[in-house]
Amino acid sequence: MNQTNLDGLLADALPFWPQLTPEEQDLFRRTAVDAHIPKGTITHRADQDCRGIMLVLSGQLRAYIVSEEGREVTLYRVQAGEVCVLSSSCLMDAIVFDVLIEAMEDTQVLTLPVNALAPLTQRKPEVELFLYKTASERFSDIMWTIQQILFMGMDRRTAIFLWDEYTRQGEVIPMTHDEVARYIGSAREVVTKVLKYFAQEGIVALRRGKITILDKNKLRQLAG
Repeated sequence: MNQTNLDGLLADALPFWPQLTPEEQDLFRRTAVDAHIPKGTITHRADQDCRGIMLVLSGQLRAYIVSEEGREVTLYRVQAGEVCVLSSSCLMDAIVFDVLIEAMEDTQVLTLPVNALAPLTQRKPEVELFLYKTASERFSDIMWTIQQILFMGMDRRTAIFLWDEYTRQGEVIPMTHDEVARYIGSAREVVTKVLKYFAQEGIVALRRGKITILDKNKLRQLAG
């Protein structure tokens, strides 16, 4: 990646970029790591070293937690052009819970490592403010997830997920029932039952590893 493109990405993603000195900007340029993450790869977990800020260039990441029984609950997803800061949670003392971060599809990320960020959080209040502000915005997504789990029926939760995927990917969603269940924090058997009901109502068509949206108006009504 040439310097012009890199500077443009960093300036767009980091509101504190103009406040950095030329030497500090150069440190980011030299330490930024452009990496390809294959689908299904766990790129951050509690027993790994803190990576740093990840800017998603293409693809998608999901942050999730796992219960003692092995049930996964997706907290939020990070789309192309967005920043994942919980992968640098070691820089934020207030973040006390562990999350896992997985590539939902083949994903390209630009990582700004902790060794470049840590000194700046001590010298530049705007850097620390950016980390906490971005993290707090993600907590609103987490609260929405909790609200869905506590107060919404499985049919609506599934419809919301399918509608989000439809708006992102189009009519054909290349996912298995097990993947959908993991993303919405449910059991595969429950999701299969809901999807079969949707199929009977003519809302979706089901094939192995694929869900096709047939009636987007009904799906949108179910999603509320």
